[in-house]
Amino acid sequence: MVNNATQDFLEVKDIREGVIILKNNSIRGILMVSSLNFALKSEEEQNAIIYAYQSFLNSLDFSCQIIIQSRKINITPYLDSLQELEQKQTTDLMRQQTASYKEFIKEMVRGDMVMTKNFYVVVPYELMEIFGASGITKQFDFLKSSGQKNQTQEMKDNDFERCKTQLWQRMEFLAMGLRRCGLEAIPLTTPELIELFWSIHHPEQAEIGYYPEILPELLK
Repeated sequence: MVNNATQDFLEVKDIREGVIILKNNSIRGILMVSSLNFALKSEEEQNAIIYAYQSFLNSLDFSCQIIIQSRKINITPYLDSLQELEQKQTTDLMRQQTASYKEFIKEMVRGDMVMTKNFYVVVPYELMEIFGASGITKQFDFLKSSGQKNQTQEMKDNDFERCKTQLWQRMEFLAMGLRRCGLEAIPLTTPELIELFWSIHHPEQAEIGYYPEILPELLK
């Protein structure tokens, strides 16, 4: 029986310079996007946001993927810090207020999971796009020449640089369009991408704040 490594089942081959390289040598960039409370906006503001978002979508000439990630938050360390703060208070009044606040937090989350939501936009760029009209033929020749090893063949540095430049232009265009909708978008760096993928595949460990010893080395 062959024991396959987790990496064998992932499409990601490498992450460098803030760019995700897939096994088929296409690349991806990820923007982390802020949120806004649409319900608290006036009707006029809501309409403006809708029209801005509609205009933004109509301006796109490439595909992108919107991802909403829900993650549990472990508040035990926060409660522990409140306990320590309570013990350090020098007056009875401050000690009682800190204890009351701690109990308020406990009651508020009792029986409910505390969740946080993160919003991402995944931006693609395909290797064949740098070849223009003859892209399909050259991409086919590229895969044919690599044979069965196309999953591990390294992208040439000059092709990577050209693809990365086009990808960053797309990401800047997306960030500008989202800014018109009242949203801020920033690209994730290599360390942030590594941490994101690790937490996705290890949600329970990430919830309690555990990260393996190897992760700091990867984040350098």
